[in-house]
Amino acid sequence: MKYLRIVIFSFLILPSSWVAQTLSPQSEKAHLLQFSGVVLDQDSLFPIPFVSIVIKGTKRGTVSDVYGFFTIVISPGDEVVFSSLTHKSRTYKMADTTSLKYYYAIQVLTKDTFQLPIVDVYPWPSKEDFKRAFLALDLRETDGERADRNLTREELSYMERTQGASASENYKYVMQAYYTKVYTSGQAPVNNLLNPIAWADFITAWRQGKFSTKKK
Repeated sequence: MKYLRIVIFSFLILPSSWVAQTLSPQSEKAHLLQFSGVVLDQDSLFPIPFVSIVIKGTKRGTVSDVYGFFTIVISPGDEVVFSSLTHKSRTYKMADTTSLKYYYAIQVLTKDTFQLPIVDVYPWPSKEDFKRAFLALDLRETDGERADRNLTREELSYMERTQGASASENYKYVMQAYYTKVYTSGQAPVNNLLNPIAWADFITAWRQGKFSTKKK
């Protein structure tokens, strides 16, 4: 009975050891590591955004963010390919003997130059369209005559009445008002009643009729 127990116990132990021996190579193959880093430009050392990072021979990969940072899970011995539209591709091979769980690297890419073919741009799609446009060209009025017509007193007066202030003028007006407010901060505001320059501007505007009421 004692020997029977020993035989049964040995049969229970041996399969577990066999399973451990068969699983040990798989556990080595399943070793993964977190590969992270930054992609930089070789000339300026600025980060390169949106770089395609793919494990060679597979369909797994990632893309660097706007700061050039990337992270991807790989296996020892994998080759990681870095490719960008504006830079030459580079391959980074991970050592197959590494036992690390986390690995960091700085990948530098070189700018690539593309020679584009020459493109001739024409204002007309065909010679027939150019011929029709050339024959319909009105040369009775010169550029000088058109400039004189646009600079007449009536045209300039109409533009002065109807044209609003530009974005630059509005910005200057607002900033000038802000500077005046800051200049008199903590004290009484400036009184232009005794300002001779303000009186001169008022009299000039009054003589030009800017304060007169016009009937529409």
